[in-house]
Amino acid sequence: MSGKTLWSIIFGLVIINCFTLGFFLSKNQGVIPVSNDPQTSETIATIGDTSITREQWMAELETRYGKDTLKELINVQVVEELAKKYDISVSDEVIERELATYKSMYNSLDEEQFGNEENWRDQIRYSILLEEILTRDVSVSEKEMKDFYENNKDLYNIDESYHLSHIIVKTENEANQIIRELNGGSSFEALALEQSIDEFTANSGGDIGFVSKDNEYVPAAYLEAAPKLGKGEWSEPIQVDTGYAVLFLHEKLEGKTYSFEDVKGQIRRQIALEQMEGTVSVEPLWEELGVTWFYGEKSEK
Repeated sequence: MSGKTLWSIIFGLVIINCFTLGFFLSKNQGVIPVSNDPQTSETIATIGDTSITREQWMAELETRYGKDTLKELINVQVVEELAKKYDISVSDEVIERELATYKSMYNSLDEEQFGNEENWRDQIRYSILLEEILTRDVSVSEKEMKDFYENNKDLYNIDESYHLSHIIVKTENEANQIIRELNGGSSFEALALEQSIDEFTANSGGDIGFVSKDNEYVPAAYLEAAPKLGKGEWSEPIQVDTGYAVLFLHEKLEGKTYSFEDVKGQIRRQIALEQMEGTVSVEPLWEELGVTWFYGEKSEK
């Protein structure tokens, strides 16, 4: 398995851990059972002569999502307890490095869907702790790690990148009007939703994600303008094929090359996980802490 493939798998596992709860909250959208009988608990909705009580609502939430939500809570606590037991920790420096790598490889971290960056940091920390716990007894030689690094150096080079949004309109006068509204305090995202003619980004507030300095899929003028912007600043009108654009800089990601020592721990985990050839899962660890829960003594596989 190549380093790039394994990296993608590990990132995917982080995403799964991050958004399992969101998945369960988005599926099985049925009708909440209601009753015409008087309820002693608080009424939270009425439809004609029918009421929905807080008790009904909570019971339905537990029926649909309770088991999976509880499992996620248990998993987090199991990882925390075992990390303490084995004296495993994750530094802020490591978390920030992995966050930067995710940004550079996967464009934008969609805050509406995935939560803010603090949530991402929490999930990265959780994922690393879990991997360290699972691989703590796996032996990986220095030579294996150095060979992996030499063969996959491109994984550890982060290009200078810019998190950009844009608003595209047909004329320069319209672009200047956008700038006047921004100067007057209007939201860039709201203006993009209302006025941008770029159908691919308008609905996301004009967000085009992280763009590296050698990106071939955005106008060259964007890459000339972006370095001149400060965080939270917008550009003058930029002529593009479909009209004129106003560019907004959310964040600049400095280019960096990580040394072997910088990423040695990450490489060890990657190789160890590949050797294990198993699923990165918390549930096999439940027995070590004697976990019991509402749905039985241990997790159902």
